[in-house]
Amino acid sequence: MGRRIAFDPKVLYFKPQGVPMSKLQEVVMSHEELEAMRLKNIENLDQAECAKRMNTSPATLQRILASAYQKLAKALVEGAALRIDKQ
Repeated sequence: MGRRIAFDPKVLYFKPQGVPMSKLQEVVMSHEELEAMRLKNIENLDQAECAKRMNTSPATLQRILASAYQKLAKALVEGAALRIDKQ
C-alpha cells in the first residue's frame, strides 16, 4: 500500500506578483511533500502521527519534510514560482 494523501489542493501554482512567467524559475513540490507540511504545520501533528497518517516511516516522513521545506525556502528566497505536482 502506498502513501496516503488526504488533502486535494485546489491551487497548484504560486508565483511572485508582477513577474512574467517567462522570467521565473520553477520549483516543483510533490503532492506528498505538501501533505506532509499540511499535517505537520496546519494540523499541528507530531511527526510520528504524520507518518502514521501517511502510511510511511517517521524517518521517511522526515526526509519528505526536509525536501518540502527546502523547496519552499528556495521559491521564497529566490523569487521562483512554486508548482504542486499531484502525480
